[in-house]
Formats: sequence, structure tokens, C-alpha cells
Amino acid sequence: MLYMLTAVEQTAGETIATIHAIKNALMDAKHRIRSQYKFYSQDLINNLFTHPYTKIEFIERDLKVSRLTATKYLEALTAGGFLRKQKIGRSNYYVNIALNAILTR
Repeated sequence: MLYMLTAVEQTAGETIATIHAIKNALMDAKHRIRSQYKFYSQDLINNLFTHPYTKIEFIERDLKVSRLTATKYLEALTAGGFLRKQKIGRSNYYVNIALNAILTR
């Protein structure tokens, strides 16, 4: 019984640390994107931190912008070091570097 309680305690502690790390990464990205890019919006930040990756189609849908505009935003964030572009098949995926690092550690 003590073993199980210790395991639950450790798992809870690790989960809380992960949540704090995600929150800190989100706030850091929010402030940096807001200061560096004119296209900052809370919807963009929400999209980037909902999943460890995004796609052009997701930005189009969530921000209600054209495909060209969504591509421009994602390419700018890739050049700025926020995202890593990964081509799989015919699709481009944009991996959130900070969030992916937190989730895979």
C-alpha cells in the first residue's frame, strides 16, 4: 500500500511540474511573439499550445485567415525558432519546439 501511495505522489509531482513547464513555455512564447510579430493573437497562441504540432489548415480554421496568410505566419514562426517544419508525405507539420521538448522529456 505504501509503495502505491509513493508512486501516486511521485506521478502527481511530475504532472504538476509538467503543467508548470507548459504554462511557462506558453507565457514565454506569448510575450516573445507579441513583441516580434504584428500577427500576434490569443487564438494563435491557443492553436500552438493545444497540440505539440499544427498545420496550415488548423491555422486557417482557428484564425479564419487564408491559406497564404496561415503559411506566412507559420513560416515566420519557424524562422523565429518557435516551430520546426517537418514534411511528412504531402503535408507540412509545424512542431512547437518548446512544447514538444516538455512532453518528450
